[in-house]
Amino acid sequence: MAERKKIESASENTVSNIQNAKPVGNATGYRVGAIILWVLALVCEVLAILLLFGKINITFMNTLVCLIVFIVLDLIFLIIGSQLWKKANHIKPASKKNPTKFWLWNNMGLIVAVLCFCPLIILLLTNKDLDKKTKTIAVVAAAVALLIGGAASIDYNPISAEEKEAAQVALEGTAVYWTPYGKVYHTHVIDEVMGHTTEDGKDCPYLNRSDSLTRGTVEEAIAAGKTKLCSYCQRHDHIEGEGIKTDDVSEP
Repeated sequence: MAERKKIESASENTVSNIQNAKPVGNATGYRVGAIILWVLALVCEVLAILLLFGKINITFMNTLVCLIVFIVLDLIFLIIGSQLWKKANHIKPASKKNPTKFWLWNNMGLIVAVLCFCPLIILLLTNKDLDKKTKTIAVVAAAVALLIGGAASIDYNPISAEEKEAAQVALEGTAVYWTPYGKVYHTHVIDEVMGHTTEDGKDCPYLNRSDSLTRGTVEEAIAAGKTKLCSYCQRHDHIEGEGIKTDDVSEP
């Protein structure tokens, strides 16, 4: 018999021992929040540039400290904004029928990361008034921030509107399951709470690596960043549907 797991519900549920996960939310709200935070990130970059050219003066901090503060704030606003944008893309993904929009929507965070740091890095490198120590430290800090911000802003698991729709049609009314850190959702799960069993009486073997599962709809799974259907579950539960995004090798 499969080992009983802790299962958390992603939808409203009356069972008292099942914890509700966060609702899907509204894509427009997330996009607006992302844009506001990105604007704040760009403002921090502009302030750093104004400081660099002596247009503003902060008396209680030296130039290097001020530059570092603006770079750090720039990075924080950028990363949070990018997470909101990626969340919105999973709730309401772009269509592959418009390849330009699809590429832009899924790389917007990376584009903003370049805008937030590259101009500052160029101006720091070409500035002849800064002392060598200040220039070196500031350039390194901005370059590291660019790398971190760019890496954090990339959506490594994008999904298209067509792929999401295909999954919803194929799995309409079917509960799916996912682990906290994986990017895959599963259907081949024994859930004693919901009275759901599989034909062979076993969980998907890739779920044995995690003691905690979340249950919800396909829409909720994709909104949580779980954009792929487990290929093992697809085979064993005989799920058919053209255009469903699956993993090549199953992961939790």
